[in-house]
Amino acid sequence: MKVLPNPPETFTAFVERYPELGEAWKMIAEGGANGPLDEPTARLIKLGAAIGALREGAVHASVRKALAVGIEPAAVEQVVALAAGTVGLPGAVAAYSWVRETLPDQAGR
Repeated sequence: MKVLPNPPETFTAFVERYPELGEAWKMIAEGGANGPLDEPTARLIKLGAAIGALREGAVHASVRKALAVGIEPAAVEQVVALAAGTVGLPGAVAAYSWVRETLPDQAGR
């Protein structure tokens, strides 16, 4: 298993302030990982859910984690295209901007 990137400082500060919520979050993540899906597939599904919910921070985190487990940037971008029919063009464009600013070779474009 590849090492995932460290969470943002704000997340770390939040769970330090509210450790019970941090533990609950950890249990949710562990519970969701209990099943037949491999990690790359699970990462793409979580990215799709973040896009569907239009959660910018979750999209950023999902992209970082997807790249960390070896998912190609083109596959990450395709998830946005697949979500477009559900979230609509404005939502897809917003998610695409979040993805692009997180991809190392696309930042700032």
